[in-house]
Amino acid sequence: MRLFQSSLNFPRRGGGITCRRAVDLVVLAMATLVWTVPAGTAANAARRSPWVATWGAGMVATTPGGAPDLSGKTLREIVHTSVGGSRVRVWLSNRFGSAPLHIGAVHIAVSAGVSAGANPDGIADESGVAAGTDRTLTFNQSDSVVILPGAEVVSDPVALDVPELSSLAVSMYFPDRTTATTEHTDAQQTSYAATGNLVDAANLAGKDWPQRHWYVLSGVDVDAPGDSAVIAMGASIVDGYHSTWNDNHRWPDDLATRLAADANTRKAGVLGVVDVGIGGNRVLLDGYGPSASSRFNRDVLARSGVRYLIVLEGTNDIGRFAVDHQPYGDFAQRLESGLAQLAMQAHQHGILVFGATLTPYKDCFYYSAAGDEVRQEVNQWIRTSGVLDGVVDFDKATRDPQNPLRYLPRYDSGDHLHPNDAGYQAMANAIDLSLFTKTASAHAVGQGTSSR
Repeated sequence: MRLFQSSLNFPRRGGGITCRRAVDLVVLAMATLVWTVPAGTAANAARRSPWVATWGAGMVATTPGGAPDLSGKTLREIVHTSVGGSRVRVWLSNRFGSAPLHIGAVHIAVSAGVSAGANPDGIADESGVAAGTDRTLTFNQSDSVVILPGAEVVSDPVALDVPELSSLAVSMYFPDRTTATTEHTDAQQTSYAATGNLVDAANLAGKDWPQRHWYVLSGVDVDAPGDSAVIAMGASIVDGYHSTWNDNHRWPDDLATRLAADANTRKAGVLGVVDVGIGGNRVLLDGYGPSASSRFNRDVLARSGVRYLIVLEGTNDIGRFAVDHQPYGDFAQRLESGLAQLAMQAHQHGILVFGATLTPYKDCFYYSAAGDEVRQEVNQWIRTSGVLDGVVDFDKATRDPQNPLRYLPRYDSGDHLHPNDAGYQAMANAIDLSLFTKTASAHAVGQGTSSR
């Protein structure tokens, strides 16, 4: 059921229907769907497949001139799990490639964590794998795979006991001339590259050089029947920018820890958390990476076992208007309708959507008083519109009560835009875990999600 066109096509105030009225009509139309959904639709949909996303990343095109040369090299990437399982499979992406991508071998193993040594740059080495956990991954029973431009592939499942809240090492060997064109920037996690086919090496210490980004690897699923996942979508604050490197202190990581420790969410099987934040991302327009609107299908709807979505996005939309000296006009309403569109698409797939209020950013480089008025208006809409299935009030959790346009000083990383580790933990702590024990949405109209 299509309720409205793209938010950018709404008439402006003063002529015909206003953007505010259009958003209200969306809310009213969606409310008519309240009684059409059988209880448990979203939960049952998530359980139809045993596969649940335990980790993922939003991918972007590498910056011109910034793509690393991986020719004849092994790339070992470290990722942090949320939900555990007995089998595992990985997703590899050539989404932004212009030529086929040949990968000669792929292995996965449980990470051994920090070793006693360090690489030549003095960074503690985390390239080791736990003894007895190394597994060869195949693709349609082949040890190698060619990924066409714009495509993703998924590996065959392999038996591996994947612990929850642990780290995995995924190693890929590139035998041909290869430059990495699809990446996730600022991973807050060191990965490693080394010359030669070393996918089964116990570690890469002394022969590697660190990488700050994830390349090619876009997702990891585990076989966890009855469990489901939460997607965290947004920009750099979702991505954990300025959290401590290699320590997994993004707020989605902290949320995963809370879900695992809570008896109710463990009973409900809500244990997966997938962080698809992209630094610089926007709702309405492409910026650094595709907009939330244009990447929604592959970063949310296509993930395995997703039942819930938290959206924290819009600050970059607002900030860029200030930097570009553009009039705000009815921008708040356009942003609200863009968020409403994301919620509608999620509801069509039986996913419950929780809106997160935008955090303070006074004294940030792109702050403006007019922009903050938009932020406050959007936050009020998130809290009161009724379009969403729940609210996570990150604004309230992080602001200074004495100066609510700024972060509480102990939560500020120093740039007045991103939290530090303590701020990210406060955000995770502000999430009401009872949101994840709901079994049906008043808005959901689809038949639920399936593994991508």
